[in-house]
Amino acid sequence: MSRIAATFSQLQAQGRKALIPFVTAGFPYADVTPELMHAMVAGGADVIELGVPFSDPSADGPVIQKAGDKALAAGIGLAQVLEMVRVFRTQNQTTPVVLMGYANPVERYNQKHGAPAVQATHRQAAAPAAPTASPFVRDAAAAGVDGVLIVDYPPEECEDFALDLTTHGMDLIFLLAPTSTNERMAQVAKIASGYVYYVSLKGVTGSGALDTDAVKAMLPRIRAHVRVPVGVGFGIRDAATAKAIGEAADAVVIGSKIIQLIDSQPRDQVAAIAQTFMREIRNALDS
Repeated sequence: MSRIAATFSQLQAQGRKALIPFVTAGFPYADVTPELMHAMVAGGADVIELGVPFSDPSADGPVIQKAGDKALAAGIGLAQVLEMVRVFRTQNQTTPVVLMGYANPVERYNQKHGAPAVQATHRQAAAPAAPTASPFVRDAAAAGVDGVLIVDYPPEECEDFALDLTTHGMDLIFLLAPTSTNERMAQVAKIASGYVYYVSLKGVTGSGALDTDAVKAMLPRIRAHVRVPVGVGFGIRDAATAKAIGEAADAVVIGSKIIQLIDSQPRDQVAAIAQTFMREIRNALDS
């Protein structure tokens, strides 16, 4: 059982919902991320999504784009993100860490470290033996990563990648959206593990107003196809909306609001601010 599956199983037994914060690695200071991760765990986070900075994101709104640009300017790439996870793991062996990002950094990492770009191919026959781990999968597993969410890897084209990850104890997580068809949900269900991330509104991160009733209506349709837990993100900005979503979802994901709270704060205040906010959301979910 992966760390992610074990975490959700434990929370389910306790009748609690998962709190999953997202932060961009290397923001707002290049060296603050491991400390920030520990602070969020102390505030009640159950899983941490760590954004891999990328110059041309397609799903990120202006808040997270700005954070990514600042991290890139500070020299943060995928290799540095993996090192941050390694540092975090020296003190925390239990909290799952998910890398969230785009295909380009992963494929470039593989090219730079001795392998061709990830070949995303659909299997037409019975699955053969597990492929040799790509450099990214090998190094992510060694660093202590538990899951990967690559926004622009469609499910029908990355079964080899999914097998590579699960063989090395990691989960492949997918996004679903209000526009996802039943066919798309079924495709995701075939290879998704850990949890799926339901994007609660159309648009990019941090955009629009969250319609909690629409989200609650969509979740049974998702669960008709997907057997792993369902987390909901995009548009959750405070304790009240987190509590409302937590009544129906298995997990609540919060990103843009955290980025806004820690942006431009003094280095020594970043962790405390994030921890306080996490505690507010945790208390609301548990109430």
